Amino acid sequence: MKAYLGIELGSTRIKAVAIDSKGKSLASGGYDWENRFENGIWTYHLDDVWTGLRESYRELADDYSKKTGETLELAAIGVSAMMHGYLALDKDDNQLAEFRTWRNTMTGESAKLLTQTFGFNIPLRWSCAHLHHTVKNKETHVNEINYLSTLAAYVHYKLTGEKVLGVGDASGMFPIDSNTNDYDENMVKKFDALMAEFKMPWKLREVFPKVLVAGDDAGSLTEEGAKLLDPTGTLKAGIPLCPPEGDVGTGMIATNTVTPGTGNVSAGTSIFAMLVMEKALSKLYPELEMVTSPSGKPTAMVHCNNCTSDIDAWVAMFGDMMTKMGSPPDKTELYRTLYNAALNGDPDCGGLVSVNYLSGEHNTGFSEGRPLFARTPDSNFTVENFMRSLLFSCMATLRIGMDILTNEEGVKASKWLGHGGLFKTPTVGQKLMAGALETPVAVMESASEGGAWGIALLAAFLGSKENTETLEAFLENKIFANSAVSTITPDPKDIEGFNKYLKTYKSALKVEKTAVENL
Repeated sequence: MKAYLGIELGSTRIKAVAIDSKGKSLASGGYDWENRFENGIWTYHLDDVWTGLRESYRELADDYSKKTGETLELAAIGVSAMMHGYLALDKDDNQLAEFRTWRNTMTGESAKLLTQTFGFNIPLRWSCAHLHHTVKNKETHVNEINYLSTLAAYVHYKLTGEKVLGVGDASGMFPIDSNTNDYDENMVKKFDALMAEFKMPWKLREVFPKVLVAGDDAGSLTEEGAKLLDPTGTLKAGIPLCPPEGDVGTGMIATNTVTPGTGNVSAGTSIFAMLVMEKALSKLYPELEMVTSPSGKPTAMVHCNNCTSDIDAWVAMFGDMMTKMGSPPDKTELYRTLYNAALNGDPDCGGLVSVNYLSGEHNTGFSEGRPLFARTPDSNFTVENFMRSLLFSCMATLRIGMDILTNEEGVKASKWLGHGGLFKTPTVGQKLMAGALETPVAVMESASEGGAWGIALLAAFLGSKENTETLEAFLENKIFANSAVSTITPDPKDIEGFNKYLKTYKSALKVEKTAVENL
């Protein structure tokens, strides 16, 4: 039996998953990594990319052999990664500058100018904002740019030689026209006009990847690409690859939220909510952005840079304290205990408030972050309230953006599908998120599979194209037809408590501003 391989380069882990044609996971492998903050830039080294990919694939192939007694054979491959950012190569494929991830927020002036020029919200982390920023600042490499890509597009290019990108990931590089499933031509002309002022020797379409939709032919694994993944030589060239996608798109796939009216919330290092729309937003909102599904459907997105990193730091400190006391904890049990404690806190966190900004947060106007915890003299300072305040902090900025989508556009999901690290501990994140968004939150049995599974499904969809079905029909009929779903409806006490907490949180942002200015 041939399997479908999905690889996703997430913010803290590179994961590889092999599935069968019905989406059943057959084997997996992974590699932990972490972003670096170097010279004021959030980045990853490309050597670490290939070390992580090779190790993930080796672990997956070994896992498959142990489970089946056979050598892994692949029918198709898919690559996914964190969206946005800036990864530039010259004509000889040399890296021209450090890879700048979605976390970087130095592009404020460029994002503002492009937003005004296009009449379309261009967030700080989008690739076109980074490109304009580097050109405007006259960085020495800009004349040599031959290819500008996201991380997924880069890996796909090195594996196949094809400079292509799935429409979902491409929609985080530059605005997409959902009628053509390509970069918006009118905006492309405006961008090229801006670049002409700086006498750039290239135009946008010459350096950006070609846009593809789910199911399109995106090339096949070359001999060189096979060796990059598997230096042993066991992996053979010629395997087809689906269009590379971003983590937003694979999250939509993994939760089966690709049809209009469906939405999902991904909560990990960052947090974002996606709602597939019948049509684009009626006007520009700085807090909302328009991207697309992997099949090109317009999708409203509320994206926040900060989610679980601050929680992880606090949990690590609790674990270190226990270790120093002679009782080193099991990491999973430590998270479970602390998360569950939050369910027993006061609905409004007892007067405690946390601002989890490790990095900047565009939705609330911060270019930098300073993790902050505060309480009043008469607050109810308990572990339960402390953990509840940390979890509510993960949801607060998201809720601020969601209020605009709901109140201004009159659009609201009937329920949200949750996935990501915040939902790993059963019930807790799901229950609190339902209260924060005032909407039922569901978690699928398959939610823990994550983005690597999502891109593997897109590889399987590529293999099913002879059936001429849509992506939506493929997922609904072949993958999720019998999926178990757990849904939690909002508790009125959680709604009331979160709304009270949110009022305090908004006031605490003034303190956060002072912290950024003085610390």
